[in-house]
Amino acid sequence: MHIDEELRERHVLSITVTNEAGILARIAGMFTARGYNIDSLTVADITADHQISRITIVTSGAPRTIDQIMAQLDRLVPVHKVVDLTENGPFVERELALVKVAGTGEHRIEAMRIADIFRAKVVDTTTESFVFEITGPTDKIDTFISLMRELGLVEVGRTGIVGMVRGKA
Repeated sequence: MHIDEELRERHVLSITVTNEAGILARIAGMFTARGYNIDSLTVADITADHQISRITIVTSGAPRTIDQIMAQLDRLVPVHKVVDLTENGPFVERELALVKVAGTGEHRIEAMRIADIFRAKVVDTTTESFVFEITGPTDKIDTFISLMRELGLVEVGRTGIVGMVRGKA
């Protein structure tokens, strides 16, 4: 095993940018050009005047690689701020998923029971299927989806991770 592979750590990066055409392509292009992988990516407008967006990227790498990614992101002109939430102290991260499950009889009852345990909400129902909405950490969503596979999983849509520093600042 190569040394860099041993030191690979998952990092959640929060990038505040000017909301302009092409910025997401430039950031994704930077990752691609340097061979960095993006595990999750979300983007949202965060100001009332629609001028600023937050991009949340989950990536993995050795500490030196993460430092390089941060420095390269910081040099892009429309980038205002880059924060490694993983290194910055306590933070909250969540993901949302829509999970469609088809089934009747006992499978339908079991799907509802598991959804209740996981605090998943039914957002659509027919006589043959449910669409559940579930939020939480990635491992919770992965477990829920895994359990639903056995009960008639049809389709999954996931948002990707969003994160925020805990506390006042």
